[in-house]
Order: sequence, then structure tokens, then C-alpha cells
Amino acid sequence: MSSACGRKGERLAACFLERHGYEVLARNWHCSLGEIDIVAREGDTLVFVEVRSRRAGTPYKPEESISATKMARLAAVAEAFLATHPWNGPCRFDVVAVQLRPAGADIRLLRAAFTPEA
Repeated sequence: MSSACGRKGERLAACFLERHGYEVLARNWHCSLGEIDIVAREGDTLVFVEVRSRRAGTPYKPEESISATKMARLAAVAEAFLATHPWNGPCRFDVVAVQLRPAGADIRLLRAAFTPEA
């Protein structure tokens, strides 16, 4: 992620997840297919987390910017992660939506936000 808004959103998201019991295993994991913002574990579940950040005043919610194409790319990158980091438990895709405000941020966690197409 290149923008200052995005980097700040990812830092806030990682802290938020840790406060809510997630163990962050990797940040900005990438391969030739793309990048996963955060790979974490919650209990026995491996969680691939997409972070979407927007400044206050944008006309849509951060999570509304995730297209079907983006979901498919995330699924492919997750498969590449699993090929190099074997995991025998369940996996899911969460989204952390970060709305940056002048005096802080609103952060929402959307668990099991989407299921990739088979």
C-alpha cells in the first residue's frame, strides 16, 4: 500500500485485531499474484484480512470498494500463502474498514466478509 492513509489504516487495523484477540502472523505478505494486508490467527482459524481505509467525508464506506475481481485476487494470493505455509485448520476472509477522522478513526471488523468463488 502506497498512500499515507492506507499505511495508517493498516497500522490501526493490526492494533485493533490484536486488541480483539487475533494474533497477527504477517503484514503485507505478497507474491507474484498480489498482496494480503494482514494474515492472522483467531483461535484455530487462519484469517486473511483486507484493510480498506478512507478519509472522513468520502461518499461511500471503505468496504464498498472491494470488487469481485479484488476478492478473486485475494483468494488466489491466499492459496499461494497456503502453498508455502501449510495450514490444517479452517480459513476465512475478514475485512477491517477504517474511516479516518481528524480526531481519530472509526474501525469496523467484518468477519467472514466474503467467500471466494470456487
